[in-house]
Amino acid sequence: RARLPRRPECVAAVSYKGGTATSASASVNSGSGSNMVRFYTDDALGLKISPTVVLVMSLCFIAFVAALDVFGKIYRAKAG
Repeated sequence: RARLPRRPECVAAVSYKGGTATSASASVNSGSGSNMVRFYTDDALGLKISPTVVLVMSLCFIAFVAALDVFGKIYRAKAG
């Protein structure tokens, strides 16, 4: 029995019925690469912020949550 090579994942699944080929899907990864590129172009919709701003905002949020935790522990220690 001959072993067939594996088909790449980006190739659409095709089934043969009655001698004609019918595609199960137009293409498996159609446009997935272009969608990722679109996030980094001026054509993308939404708020335009740099990765540095996202990092700073994330660190500020983590610091705020940590401060709330500390203040809550201090308040509980004084109250009880």
